[in-house]
Amino acid sequence: MPKMKTVSSAAKRFKVGKNKIKRGSAFRSHILTKKSQKRKRNLRQPQYVDSTNVSAVKKMLGV
Repeated sequence: MPKMKTVSSAAKRFKVGKNKIKRGSAFRSHILTKKSQKRKRNLRQPQYVDSTNVSAVKKMLGV
């Protein structure tokens, strides 16, 4: 049986930690002038994949 290939786009977007999968934050790339400092500051915090999507992401990453 051949090995499963990882989805290369998913490999670029997710990092696997000890017990969580880290992901990028949405709404951070442009049109930042109308967003409050508090909102932008909170977007800097690490974001993690929701528990409902963990199995799908792990399958894409081949973990």
